[in-house]
Amino acid sequence: MFKKLLPAVRGYEKQSLGASLMIIIEGVLEIMIPFYMTKLINEGIDVPDPQLAVILKYGGLMLLMALFALISGALCARLAAVAGTGFAANLRNMLFRKVQDFSFANVDKFSSASIVTRLTTDVVNIQNLFTMLIRMTVRNFIIMITAFCFAVAVNARLSIVFAVTIPLLAAIMLTIMIKAHPFFEKMLQKMDLMNARVQENLIAIRVVKAFVKGDDETVSFEESATALRKAQTAAERIVIWNNPISQLIFYAAMVAVCYFGGKLIVGGQMKIGDLSGFLAYIGQILSSVMMLSMVFISFIITRASQKRIAEILDEKTDISDDDADPQLQVADGSVEFDHVNFSYSKNPDNLTLTDVSFKVNSGETIGVIGGTGSAKTTLVQLIPRLYDVLSGSVKVGGRDVKDYKLDALRSSVAMVLQTNLLFSGTIEENLRWGNEEATQEELEAAAKAASAHDFIMSFPDGYKTDLGQGGVNVSGGQKQRLCIARALLKSPKVVILDDSTSACDTATDAAIRRALKSELAGTTAFIIAQRIASVMDADRVMVLDDGRLVAFDTPQRLLETNDIYREVYESQMKGGEE
Repeated sequence: MFKKLLPAVRGYEKQSLGASLMIIIEGVLEIMIPFYMTKLINEGIDVPDPQLAVILKYGGLMLLMALFALISGALCARLAAVAGTGFAANLRNMLFRKVQDFSFANVDKFSSASIVTRLTTDVVNIQNLFTMLIRMTVRNFIIMITAFCFAVAVNARLSIVFAVTIPLLAAIMLTIMIKAHPFFEKMLQKMDLMNARVQENLIAIRVVKAFVKGDDETVSFEESATALRKAQTAAERIVIWNNPISQLIFYAAMVAVCYFGGKLIVGGQMKIGDLSGFLAYIGQILSSVMMLSMVFISFIITRASQKRIAEILDEKTDISDDDADPQLQVADGSVEFDHVNFSYSKNPDNLTLTDVSFKVNSGETIGVIGGTGSAKTTLVQLIPRLYDVLSGSVKVGGRDVKDYKLDALRSSVAMVLQTNLLFSGTIEENLRWGNEEATQEELEAAAKAASAHDFIMSFPDGYKTDLGQGGVNVSGGQKQRLCIARALLKSPKVVILDDSTSACDTATDAAIRRALKSELAGTTAFIIAQRIASVMDADRVMVLDDGRLVAFDTPQRLLETNDIYREVYESQMKGGEE
């Protein structure tokens, strides 16, 4: 699984290899210090006539090695930090690019809170593991192998202790991994739920305050945080056994070496310096094993994070344009649905749209009405291919939408969604989402067409006014008009207004519709509306009922032939007269 994340190392290979090289040098130097310490004791101290020159010689070498080990360790820490942060940045970019390629169906599969957690917490977990791998793993593996060789060279009989301790430690780590992994998966799921609660609360903070539900939301958050704490505690309750058990085995091995080594010294089969060096080596070996066990525990913790990130990277985009013609452009704004069936669940027995067929000529203005849940929004989302049909076909400009590259198709279709979304930044920056190269005159023309210019100029900074996160500084109606202006700047061949003037008064609504006819002459317009007045000037009106197209004609004829349209018309227009 970790192989899938290796491309994130790209650009930081030198730092990663450099860190590993520096830590190898440090490990080798640390191994050499006990070797010379043994020589110092055996040749300079444990002799009938202590040799000061020998002591100074080996002592100086040990000091020099310690100094170079310190420098190598510092360089390793520096290189590993650069490599780790670069790895995390690349991994986040990989994930974000993948999410940007998702269709609406792919996004629906993962909650936004879960994606945020994967981009933050999960990436940090893997970054920490990556840093440990290029530092602790390499270092301690080298020390363990080299120290074992030196220990065997000092006394092969005492080295038998490793045949017991190392397999025992390995068995303990394997048991902990198997038992802990499911708990860490559950912990991350609880973290997703907690983040979802926070995200939902912050987005709807005005509603929370308006209904005085702050205390209730606090209680809900505390419940989510408590569930996360319990899941984390359950996971940690298993892995905390790793350190004490490893230390118990470590000290038991030290006691065994002292006992048997002491007997060998008494029997004249071993020197004191050899025992001192052997103890240093066994300390290094078992310490390295314990450090590797920490890396192992970190791997257990991050295994769930690796799996969650791999799910994003392995997710096959529901909508692909690999087979599309890169040269094909949308010729005009004509739209045709040919026996279209659609289901969000891709289940033919649970259709959202059923056998929808119609043809719209380029430049027509089409009204779309229907009751709540009649699939009005679903229908128009198929035009820019935000979803793919289950069967049938959708054509724009005389060609199936699957024949176009997504950029080419969506650049020719402007859509103002039901939820009016603005981004942090100025009004000007938000409008330029429609056209980055737009001049100030073009910005103002689009804003005037959307009846937004006057209220923009009422701000002290005009088009330079900062909107704040999500456009918190403007009202709902103002948001709608800014979103419409942004769409107009695309100069699209098809424009879709999904109930996008619902927060505007009737006079502003009428002004916007008049401006659309003049500014977008020749552009096909789909206007979804709840107000019958918003579609009365349309060339034709679609009437949807429970996912079926039950009528499609001029407003005048629908008054005569369609009960649903006539009922809506009479209820609204007569209500206005009364």
